[in-house]
Amino acid sequence: MESSKSGKGVRILSILAGIGALLLLMLYMAGVFTAGKIQPARKEAPAKDLQPRHTARASMETITEFYESVGTVRPKTETRVESQVMGKVLEIAVRSGAQVTKGQVLVRLDSREYEARLEQSVQALSSAKSRRQQMEQAGMAAKAERDRAEAAFKRTRTYLEAKAATLQDMEQAEALFRQAGARLEQAEKAVMEADAGIKQAAKAMEEAQIALSHTTIKAPEAGEVVRRLAEPGDLATPGKPLLLLQTRGKLRLEALIPESLIRRIRLGNALDLKIDALDRVISGIVEEVVPSADPMTRTILVKAALPEDSDLFPGMFGRLLIPVKESRVVLIPKKALRRIGQLEMVTAQAGGRWQEIFVTTGKAMGDKVEVLSGLKGDETVALDGDGHAG
Repeated sequence: MESSKSGKGVRILSILAGIGALLLLMLYMAGVFTAGKIQPARKEAPAKDLQPRHTARASMETITEFYESVGTVRPKTETRVESQVMGKVLEIAVRSGAQVTKGQVLVRLDSREYEARLEQSVQALSSAKSRRQQMEQAGMAAKAERDRAEAAFKRTRTYLEAKAATLQDMEQAEALFRQAGARLEQAEKAVMEADAGIKQAAKAMEEAQIALSHTTIKAPEAGEVVRRLAEPGDLATPGKPLLLLQTRGKLRLEALIPESLIRRIRLGNALDLKIDALDRVISGIVEEVVPSADPMTRTILVKAALPEDSDLFPGMFGRLLIPVKESRVVLIPKKALRRIGQLEMVTAQAGGRWQEIFVTTGKAMGDKVEVLSGLKGDETVALDGDGHAG
């Protein structure tokens, strides 16, 4: 029983000792025991050890803050090369990355079926023309016969008036005249039908010629082959892309902009664009703002034209930089900054003394970096670690 009580007492003392140690540590961290001795953020360096060869000024400057809208580099025009007729692919004359000119042959299809159709249509047109010629000759003969019957009818009528012909002769002449007229009408109708047959055959031949021409697929414009989507032996059908072309050199960055910022963008505006893969900022011109917002994301698509650059390729990741406000910040050269583990430090002269100052940095801006805390903007700083006391 006494042993149990003794064990409980030891545990209580251990807990109290732990709490006491924790309180002492918290007081030490708060600087209670080091007040008036050393400032944690600034450490004065021995003057004899500081002989900076290169210095610069920390400056307070006005900068523009940007909203970065992510986007993708895309060709201004992208053309899907498709077949307008069905056929087996015999040859694809280009590969991805190839430069093509307008009218250059890209794909050849099996044309035998379409050549046969064209030959049939040519023969049909020839037959239609022959029939028309026959109908025309028959019409001429029918007209001559009608003219003779008409003359005989008029002559018989004259004889009847002179009582030199009978009424029966008159009726017979009139019947022959009417029959000849009917045959002429039939012949003229046959000629018209033959003309229609010629037109139909000519149209069929034209369609066959066009279909045959579609078996040779040419580039609609100069550009670059982005993707090859078919191989010889594949079946080409209307609506199925065979190649993907892009206009040479004409690229743009397409980015989704929050609707709250769209008022800051106007057609023709010059905006900076950052292409991460190239690690540089280039200038683009806003050439299209889609006049409709996405109700799900509350964003609007903006397209900015890019300058011609052999290092730019479709599909690259980029950022559209939209200026939102101006602010005053402290800037120092990147060379003035030293890193010790996770800490950042500069050696600065303030009040006639050199000090090692812990700083917090923000965005890099060219060869300078923003200082969020630690400097006021009127200090002289050592470059390249010249002020390091060691």
